[in-house]
Amino acid sequence: MDDGATMPVEAASGLTASRVAGRIGAEVLGVELSGGLADEVVAELRRLLLAHKVLFFRGQLGLDGDEQMAFARRLGALVPAPWPHGSAFLSEVRGKTDNWHTDMTFADAYPAFGLLCAVTVPAAGGDTLWADTASAYADLPEALRGLADTLRGVHTNEYRLVMRDSPLSDDVEAFFERMFNGTIYETEHPVVRVHPESGDRSLVLGNFLHRIQGMPRAASDHLIQLLAGYATRPECTVRWRWAVGDAVLWDNRTTMHYALGDYNEMRLLRRVSVAGEAPVGVDGRPSVMRTRTRAPAAPGA
Repeated sequence: MDDGATMPVEAASGLTASRVAGRIGAEVLGVELSGGLADEVVAELRRLLLAHKVLFFRGQLGLDGDEQMAFARRLGALVPAPWPHGSAFLSEVRGKTDNWHTDMTFADAYPAFGLLCAVTVPAAGGDTLWADTASAYADLPEALRGLADTLRGVHTNEYRLVMRDSPLSDDVEAFFERMFNGTIYETEHPVVRVHPESGDRSLVLGNFLHRIQGMPRAASDHLIQLLAGYATRPECTVRWRWAVGDAVLWDNRTTMHYALGDYNEMRLLRRVSVAGEAPVGVDGRPSVMRTRTRAPAAPGA
């Protein structure tokens, strides 16, 4: 994409995209996601998404649950929610996921895209940030990039399960129980994946990453923090203040996100995820699901 802050995309439709931050994120104007979109408009939105990583749409008040799923299906097959059980494709986001994460990386083929729509938002607070993990990879010193290219990271949902004794709200506790259903998933991903569409290299990080394979815990923790520090620097991020009717579409393969927990009012978003493929590393090796074991019963259960 050129250096202009705003770029007309499809003259016949009036579609334009304006950058929100210098490296990541663009607001798209002149398109209504509900109802049928021409194939060329969907293709242009996909191109913009690959270029900007996150697309923001204001005023999508006609985008109910059915329309949200219908639009997402134009991008690929949908992931059932709660994953991996159940037949519903829409899920509700009510809790405070105030940690940096890429959705569902405890799975081998985690989602390619996510689409959130704002139903109820607090008067202040509850913004969401996205981080550009491709830009972060490009910023690494050459020696560190070379090391990262060779690493494999182990991702698991286990940390969520052990939160059962934490003071979580009832709705968040119920979500985690539905989401994971007592099963521990553990997957080995390359720390650097090659994007299947753009060919860009990006870091595979986030709060589901527990350790670097083959490293002592202290060294693993230090290296994860070092890499995550590059990805979460302000210049690699974009922040969005939600309004009712907003829709946000992001490439889950080249981003992490963080929902701020600085509010005490109701915050309700609808989410749908589009299925992805198992990441492939610089060396051509794909991700591997390592274990699927039942979690131990909670004390007193």
